[in-house]
Amino acid sequence: MDDEVQQSEYEVGTGMLCVFGRHLKLFRERSEMDRARFGSLTGYSASTIASFEQGRRIPPPKFIDQADEVLGAGGVLCASKEEVARAQYPAFFRDAAKLEAEAVELHVYANQAVPGLLQTEEYARAVFINWRPLLHEDVVEQRVTARLARQEIFCRTQLPTISFVIEESVLRRPLGGWGIMRGQLEQILLHGQRRNVEIQVMPIERDEHAGLAGPFTLIEAKEGRRIAYVEAQQDSCLYTARKPVREIEEQYGLLRAQALTPRESLALVEKLLGER
Repeated sequence: MDDEVQQSEYEVGTGMLCVFGRHLKLFRERSEMDRARFGSLTGYSASTIASFEQGRRIPPPKFIDQADEVLGAGGVLCASKEEVARAQYPAFFRDAAKLEAEAVELHVYANQAVPGLLQTEEYARAVFINWRPLLHEDVVEQRVTARLARQEIFCRTQLPTISFVIEESVLRRPLGGWGIMRGQLEQILLHGQRRNVEIQVMPIERDEHAGLAGPFTLIEAKEGRRIAYVEAQQDSCLYTARKPVREIEEQYGLLRAQALTPRESLALVEKLLGER
């Protein structure tokens, strides 16, 4: 679900972030603290506090908890935590992000870049730096933070079943340079050792290929509902109707049959690491 790399912008400077920022500023001023003093109590610089108050940066949950306590907000700031967290994603991806975070199964086909759930911080930053039109530095950092936050799914108490089919060409493209790519390949190997994760590589030299329509993610929700998230240039869609979901499930089944086995795939990743 390589999601956030579409054209839609975060709610930076607008919407929920601005509402939260105004509330934060009101509580700070009511407490008669300047930004420097408040920042020292929460572990942030005055300029970062200004960015939070102006809706230009997304405050992390830990900061919101600290701010609520330090400013004596009585839970008002904490009450906004979930909506502020949702603001870290573009509007079109927010529903998919929520479904992903709660999924019992995820199955991902990737043909453009390493899937976001597997990306290292350095690789994710390279993805967003290379995006055109150019993204503002603040947006790049926000998107990197949001992408890494999605990887908390690997730390859940009830582990979901996750599988990936990744094009070999993606693993051979040294996005950000071979130093960054080495770290990325090493991370793929580490995730591939997880009991609940299977990673398969689609070899370049295959004369049959069921995924020519582009990347997608299949999601099974807790209540058994099945959803497909399909990506396209400057657009993405969630499908919930049984017919289109079943068609994409069939497509994914064929892709897994055409790809290398998980063991063969990790051996190929190790081979690529050895070549560099």
